[in-house]
Amino acid sequence: MRRHRSLSPRATAELGRRCASVLQPGAVLGLIGELGTGKTQFVGGLCAGLGVLVPVTSPTFTLINEYPAPFGAVIHVDLYRITALREIADLGLDEYVSDHTICLIEWAEKLENHLPPGTKLLRFFHGRTEGERVVEFPDGLTLDS
Repeated sequence: MRRHRSLSPRATAELGRRCASVLQPGAVLGLIGELGTGKTQFVGGLCAGLGVLVPVTSPTFTLINEYPAPFGAVIHVDLYRITALREIADLGLDEYVSDHTICLIEWAEKLENHLPPGTKLLRFFHGRTEGERVVEFPDGLTLDS
C-alpha cells in the first residue's frame, strides 16, 4: 500500500486526476472511507482526468451516475444509502463493468465479498489536521510521486 496526503479539496481532486492516467477501460475502483474523507472530490478529479466534460455530482440519491468519456463511460456508484445486499443486487452493477467503462464505487465496503473481480480498493482517511486527507492506494495502482 502507498499513502498520499492531500491538504485541500483541490489537492484531493488533483490526486484523482493523477490516478486517471494509470487506469484503463474495464477498471473498477472501490472507494472506502468515512463521510467527508474526500471520495467524491477524488472522483471529480479522476473524471476530469478521464476526459469527462460534464459536472460530476454525488449519486447519493440516484445511486448511479453515468458520465460519457472518450473511451465509453465512467460509472459512478454511491452505496451510502444502501442497507442490504439484496438492494445492491437490484442495481445490476455487473452490467456496468465492461471494456468501455471505468467503474467507481463509493462505500464499496457495503458490497462485502461481492465486488467485481479485479476491483482495486482505495481507502480514504481524515488526516491529523482539519483539511488533511490521506488516500491509501493498493499495490499495483502506483502514482508518480
